[in-house]
Amino acid sequence: MTHWIIAPIILPALLAPFIVLAARYHIGIQRVFSLAGVLALIVIAAGLAWQVSDGTVLLYQLSDWAAPFGIVLVGDRLSTLMVLLTVILALFVLLYAIGSGWDERGRHFHALFQFQLMGITGAFLTGDLFNLFVFFEVLLIASYGLMIHAGGNARLRAGVQYVLFNLIGSTLFLFALGSIYAETGTLNMADLARRVTLIGPEETVGIRVAAVLLLLVFAIKAAVVPLHFWLPSSYAEAPAPVAALFAIMTKVGAYAIIRVYTMIFPPDLEVTSGLHDFWLLPAALVSLAIGMVGVLAAKRLDRLVAFSIIGSMGMVMVSIALFTPAGIAAALYYIVHSTLAGAALFLISDLVRTGRANLDLTPQPPVMGTALTAGLFFAGAIAMAGLPPLSGFLGKLLVLDAAFGTDLVVWVWAVVLISSLISILGFARAGSLLFWKAHSIEMPAEPTEAVRPTALSYVAVGGLISLLTAHTVFAGQVHGYTTIMAAQLFAPDTYVSTVVDTPGKLSEPKEGY
Repeated sequence: MTHWIIAPIILPALLAPFIVLAARYHIGIQRVFSLAGVLALIVIAAGLAWQVSDGTVLLYQLSDWAAPFGIVLVGDRLSTLMVLLTVILALFVLLYAIGSGWDERGRHFHALFQFQLMGITGAFLTGDLFNLFVFFEVLLIASYGLMIHAGGNARLRAGVQYVLFNLIGSTLFLFALGSIYAETGTLNMADLARRVTLIGPEETVGIRVAAVLLLLVFAIKAAVVPLHFWLPSSYAEAPAPVAALFAIMTKVGAYAIIRVYTMIFPPDLEVTSGLHDFWLLPAALVSLAIGMVGVLAAKRLDRLVAFSIIGSMGMVMVSIALFTPAGIAAALYYIVHSTLAGAALFLISDLVRTGRANLDLTPQPPVMGTALTAGLFFAGAIAMAGLPPLSGFLGKLLVLDAAFGTDLVVWVWAVVLISSLISILGFARAGSLLFWKAHSIEMPAEPTEAVRPTALSYVAVGGLISLLTAHTVFAGQVHGYTTIMAAQLFAPDTYVSTVVDTPGKLSEPKEGY
């Protein structure tokens, strides 16, 4: 049993209270410890990802209690990839927050940031559905504090809407957990994978209800239509670094769907047959269409980026909803791409806000640092719209290729291609209004409050664009790895046996427990 797997949870959990208690009034110290913590997390996450790259499944039994009685953390190719993606994203978001001064505009930014990382990494590493719920609540609480950072009525209203909608999801999650426990007597995911197969065809009502409720909960987290209403306002009103970090949070919902519906409720399981293709694929196609139409119709840059997140999640869910190894492999490749592209666009929108009076998509005088900001926006827009040569184009090709042989292949191709055209028009319209037509507007006679973004802000955004470029250059290797990962997900015997059959010092509950 390795102890390193708990480090991505323990480290931010210790750093957050330390920052609050020992460095509350010293922003410089907060920055140093927060950055050091994220850098340490990157090293740990990279080490874990390397350790499982050969198919090894890492297990950590808290207090040495064996599953299903004890709490377990599990690291495989999928979970470690998502943890590594999270902490790498966190580094560039943190650099931007420091460079732009966002971390000084409210209280406890760095402590909440660390708690947020604790919740996200915990959700990826847990091997238990109840603890998945616990980590969902941790990241929900931290994300609400981050969302209202720096205050403002609009931000507070969006934050309340965000919390209320997610509390509905949390309530449904508890109902689902209660139903699953009543039917199986366990909430450990590996143990569930075995016990669900023992349920007879005449006793499937309860477990089918639980499976549907879980799918609804994860769809809320992934912002799938018609459960997406919370996202546009919440992400658009949040501080830019927070919205950029939130680009990974919708992927938590996608991760949960992949994990639960390939291991516990796989497509060939009789008790939940027909659940996967009944509404998930149509809802994903509608999400993709609505997201890209929102990009074209948006009147503000931040809302345009928020709708592009909905569209990108629609693309991810289209690929996941195929529930084939090729579809899951394409989805995982696109998850990495859309996370980096969405985060970059949120930070670029803040660069525009820094040098411009507002984010309205109307012709206004040129923003400060126009050339560099415009170049970064151009790269981010190409990536999100799926134009060559960046990884968005390759990701969409993989999704289209995975759709061959399915009953809805015509619909998938039609919606993906048409929505791509719409997104190109939307981003082209926004870019021309922000940068090209700006040069036809006379500069104001009196100086405005707009300032030039800092060099560190550009470094952070440039780092994300560089990662997108690397994701394109090494697309073959990355897709090869996600293909192996998808094969492991559809053959979870190693995962299940590692978790359930590994003994601990306390393999059975003591009398009275």
